[in-house]
Amino acid sequence: MTYAPGTTEIEDRRIETGIGWQAIADHIDRPLVWTVAALLGSHPVPQQEASAVGELLGLSNETVAALQRQPYRTSDPSLSTDPTIYRFVELINVYGPAFKALIHEEFGDGIMSAINCNVSFARRQHPDGDRVVVTIDGKFLPYQW
Repeated sequence: MTYAPGTTEIEDRRIETGIGWQAIADHIDRPLVWTVAALLGSHPVPQQEASAVGELLGLSNETVAALQRQPYRTSDPSLSTDPTIYRFVELINVYGPAFKALIHEEFGDGIMSAINCNVSFARRQHPDGDRVVVTIDGKFLPYQW
């Protein structure tokens, strides 16, 4: 997997301390999914939040600095072999065309922003087994012709 420099240290310290992702997100007052994505290397972390995570987990100065760098956002083909991640790929492969058709019918010619969006994660109890709830709330961006 492609992670930002220091990700191994972050995971090691998080596991050693028993501090969960939600506790880290709460500590820096950021959304849970954003926090996890940032600490896994997908977003730059502002200096104040990077320092706060560093203090909380006892990270090296090098890792705190690495968290603040602009990441490369490229795809890693090996991710699609992970069963959990593959299910998201499968979901888009199956429902992507329907999402596109519904967006165009409801909003017109355009896209849902993946940059200007909020992503939330929750667990919901269900009689047939607990449910994973992922919500993507993205801004509609009309094509400009």
